[in-house]
Amino acid sequence: MRQVKTLGLLGTGVIGGGWAARALHFGIDVVAADLNPQMEEWIRGAVANADGALAQLTFAPLPRKGTLSFTTDLDAMARQADFIQENIPEQLELKQRVLAGVSRQAPADVVIASSTSGLLPSDLQRDMDAPERFLVAHPFNPVYLLPLVELVGGKQTSAAALDAASAFMTYIGMHPLRVRREVPGHLTDRLQEAIWREILHMVNEGVATTGELDDAIVYGPGLRWAGMGTNLIYHLAGGETGMRHMLRQFGPCLKWPWTKLEAPELTESLIDAMVAGTQAQAAGRSIRELERLRDDYLVAIQQVLKNFNIGAGATLRALEERLYASAATAAAGVSEAAHERPLWRLETQVRPEWIDYNGHMTDSRYLQVFGDATDALFRHAGIDDAYRKSGHAMYSVEAHLTHRAEARALEPLYVTTRVLEVADKRVRLFHSLHRRRDDALLGTAEQLYVHVSGSPARASPMDGAVHARLAAVQAAHAHLPARV
Repeated sequence: MRQVKTLGLLGTGVIGGGWAARALHFGIDVVAADLNPQMEEWIRGAVANADGALAQLTFAPLPRKGTLSFTTDLDAMARQADFIQENIPEQLELKQRVLAGVSRQAPADVVIASSTSGLLPSDLQRDMDAPERFLVAHPFNPVYLLPLVELVGGKQTSAAALDAASAFMTYIGMHPLRVRREVPGHLTDRLQEAIWREILHMVNEGVATTGELDDAIVYGPGLRWAGMGTNLIYHLAGGETGMRHMLRQFGPCLKWPWTKLEAPELTESLIDAMVAGTQAQAAGRSIRELERLRDDYLVAIQQVLKNFNIGAGATLRALEERLYASAATAAAGVSEAAHERPLWRLETQVRPEWIDYNGHMTDSRYLQVFGDATDALFRHAGIDDAYRKSGHAMYSVEAHLTHRAEARALEPLYVTTRVLEVADKRVRLFHSLHRRRDDALLGTAEQLYVHVSGSPARASPMDGAVHARLAAVQAAHAHLPARV
């Protein structure tokens, strides 16, 4: 299977828009295809609405944002894409027909995935060319923030297709969950449906309103579920002996007539009660307002969970580690190619959330960009997460910044870094920040770092291999002027 540089979207509704926003944010080009030309405006609006939350998700150095194009020619999309994600309505015959047509245009090494929430992949791949490259990749709304994606293979799906899909999803910051075998509704929707049926019964019987039932989740199990699933939570409920004691103590309750597995009939009165309840909860707020509220708290929750390396926070931490490592690799590649001026170089751009009230990159972001350049250099030298976990680190003890010119939103930038001094316990760096379009100097920073070890941290000689790598960079810079 091929490396994914362009994602093709077959259908551009809510889910398609979410896929587009996530892929674009992490540097993947997107070709969105829909027979309705009016959906171009819609998907561009959806991407723009997601940008604010995505901008807050991580401050790790991001690749240059991908480009979005739109077409009403499904075949043209299929010929351009390296990975195709289908998001058309949940109608089996419609999906079969469209997927079969697209499969005849897409090269055989292009994975084709469906966002279906319940249809079986074996049924969907029935009439396709090269059906072994087809699978279900079922995401959750909002796709650009929720990392879970269920990967489900059909009878003809190859292991290579599942592996390629898993690698791509991980690359764009998702948590691929490979479902062992295809079942209607996959995994998560079956769990959600069980709760949904109980909600409908309790509203229908007048036991509770929609708001009260949502409170029953939000203020209790919902908080626990963010970091631990039902099974691990119940394991804790069993005390020292865990799940075994829990099942022995509470297992008989499963025979009590609490739940109603069949959903109630959707009468007009039940529908009216559900609508009235949710409208009361919305309290006059628009869908877009509620989406932004939802997105803001989802970002905050994931950032908190990242500190504990659990749940969606673990996925975010792994994504950031890749982004930092990629930035270091890219900077090394540019530097090694620049034989005449072997400066360490980091490419970046002004992200929209970095802009101040004057429309320029705000002061604090200059230091962040210089910090990203330092991180890229240090990672190249071997100062990474593993090094820090071994009890060693570089501490910043001094920084001198200058501001020379302005940078506007989305302005492409680059930072050159010179290693001025390498000693046993310290490193001195000099950064220059430039606009890419005219090489104008925007600012400089001179930084002094001290190597520390132990707890509490004390100044100590750095690892020999780390010292040698940094010294090699310094030697390559020795012929340059004192400040560049």
